[in-house]
Amino acid sequence: LAGPCSKRSLLHSSSGMRYKLLQEGDIQVCVVKHPRTFLSKIFTSKYLRRWEPHHLTLTDSSLVSATPTGYMEAPLSYSTIEDLQLLSWDNAPKYCVQLSIPGGTVLLQAANSYLRDQWFHSIQWKKKIYKYRKVLNNPSRWDVVLKEIRALVDMALTSPLQDESIHQAPLHIISTLLAENTNLSAQDHENIIVAIAPLLENNHPPPDLCEFFCKHCRERPRSMVVIEVFTPVVQRILKHNMDFGKCPRLRLFTQEYILALNELNAGMEVVKKFIHSMHGPTGQCPHPRVLPNLVAVCLAAIYSCYEEFINSRDNSPSLKEIRNGCQQQSERKPPMPLRLLRPEPPTPPPTTTLSPPPALPLSPPPSIVNSSEILVELERNNNTTNTLHKAPAEGDREPNLIDCLLVSPALNALSIQLPAHADRVLGCFALILKMLSDYDDWRPALASLLQPIPFPKEELKYVIQRFAEDPRQEVHSCLLSVRSGKDGWFQLYSPGGVACDDDGELFASMVHILMGSCYKTKKFLLSLAENKLGPCMLLALRGNQTMVEILCLMLEYNIIENKDTQLQIISTLESTQVGLRMYEQLCDRQRELKELQRKGGPTRLTLPSKSTDADLARLLSSGSFGNLENLSLAFTNVTSACAEQLIKLPSLKQLNLWSTQFGDAGLRLLSEHLACLQVLNLCETPVTDAGLLSLSSMKSLCSLNMNSTKLTADTYEDLKVRG
Repeated sequence: LAGPCSKRSLLHSSSGMRYKLLQEGDIQVCVVKHPRTFLSKIFTSKYLRRWEPHHLTLTDSSLVSATPTGYMEAPLSYSTIEDLQLLSWDNAPKYCVQLSIPGGTVLLQAANSYLRDQWFHSIQWKKKIYKYRKVLNNPSRWDVVLKEIRALVDMALTSPLQDESIHQAPLHIISTLLAENTNLSAQDHENIIVAIAPLLENNHPPPDLCEFFCKHCRERPRSMVVIEVFTPVVQRILKHNMDFGKCPRLRLFTQEYILALNELNAGMEVVKKFIHSMHGPTGQCPHPRVLPNLVAVCLAAIYSCYEEFINSRDNSPSLKEIRNGCQQQSERKPPMPLRLLRPEPPTPPPTTTLSPPPALPLSPPPSIVNSSEILVELERNNNTTNTLHKAPAEGDREPNLIDCLLVSPALNALSIQLPAHADRVLGCFALILKMLSDYDDWRPALASLLQPIPFPKEELKYVIQRFAEDPRQEVHSCLLSVRSGKDGWFQLYSPGGVACDDDGELFASMVHILMGSCYKTKKFLLSLAENKLGPCMLLALRGNQTMVEILCLMLEYNIIENKDTQLQIISTLESTQVGLRMYEQLCDRQRELKELQRKGGPTRLTLPSKSTDADLARLLSSGSFGNLENLSLAFTNVTSACAEQLIKLPSLKQLNLWSTQFGDAGLRLLSEHLACLQVLNLCETPVTDAGLLSLSSMKSLCSLNMNSTKLTADTYEDLKVRG
């Protein structure tokens, strides 16, 4: 090598460049042993030709060779590296890093300048992190510790290395420091939080640091640090977290932060502003993870209110134990013994002919469960018209989370006396779910997320009411049960249901929205007649118009086959003015229907173009159409509403709806009532996959035209298989 050796500074050689932190790699190594004062004299080609290839690994404490031979027989500890510099030669460039050690120098030669700089910054980072870890593991004076923390944070922010561990390593060092030193003053807490705040702008806090933040929120909820430092951290968690299950302390920190906001003077108004800031000012929230994360936090907080009671009945680790790191079975306390008292169920009162069947008690009978902090009184009464379930033997069934959440103060279905703090927590997060339900774009996903969860508080009942008022099918369809045998809100809030405390008002709202949507079908009415006929008759007896309409439809569609039940329904309808009026209208329609279906009239009929639903209804009311087999409504303005008239034609076999506005709701009605239909033309109609799939139940259908519709390939194949 000819020419003198020159040194380059870090800032000059890597200005604007970013590097990935190296953990291992191949490099040429040369070790020169020399007195320190003669270093400049021995950089000659004679010494620098002795290079050995090594595969080096950068551990937390040293440089280790994969083949410990030659120069790298032993690991090179970071503590022995006195200086670290970049080297190059003018005439014959060698991309080297110089490591000064006691009694010599280690030269690392890379293939190019970028790789050399990457080695340089990686070793420098490991060396400094090693130093800070040693310094902060044995703190003596907290003013010095705070100074070192600020220097560590500044180093992480200014490092040219671009790697996730660059910010995570300092956070883990600081969280370890805080975990080992729990007797810090409140001022020390705030100083450390402010010092590490810049690192949290783009990184989640590690678990131990989350516990430190939780403690600060609990002890000093009115501290300005909560608003100024924790707010952006929690916002980032809610926007970007994908799974709280991997780090439950992130969820606990978010929960404690919200409770701290609730402790401010404005209370829930501050929480409401925070929720609004997470949603954003527009009608659509731009962050899809915000809602699921908020719901997860709320449900976990509600669960924690009943945590001690629930964990006294099973052996799963509690949230508090998870937070404290107690996962071993040996560390957990044995379950608390509970005393179950089962009094005799009350004798049901006598019933009359017009009243629904008496409420039958479901298992388990009323119970009282005592523990050290919670008194739980369980009393289960439900109304069923078909089956009396046998109660399990003593001790067979134990209260679970669903039992705890089914709070119905008016009926004392479940009354739980919680500590004052737990009651405040429950009220706070119940109100947050209420706030979430007020955002139109969040309501469909919220209904889906909360679908299997029964609710305790009045605020949460408000959430279900919002779902029952929403006209969108994806929202109010979640009122029904998730799967067969699993009660949904529709069942829980029916009169006599375990959560009903309003005489069936919410239940009537649910039925109204479901009947007004795509659920106005025989299947839904059959389900009501089979499972909820008693509640429907009770509400109709009290003058509820929706239930009166339901009973009339059951009679009109011949849902009820039992003559005695039909007479009871008629008596119920005639007992109120609104019921009597609607029953008389039903009788008028039935007389018109008999006249319409009387044999005679044309076998083929074509309506003029531009005809409307009203025109079709007027035409069919003018005579007998019992022989009508072929009806063409092509190029008219009829909609799905005309299906109410079409299902009255008993002999209809061919129906042409080409270029009309007939949609999915009409198809569902046709599929249940026109069993003899053989030919159906839906060309250029607004029907979709949802409506077309309902046609699979029409076994007589042999010709179906779906040209120029929104039919997808998957639905087409599905229809072919079912057909």
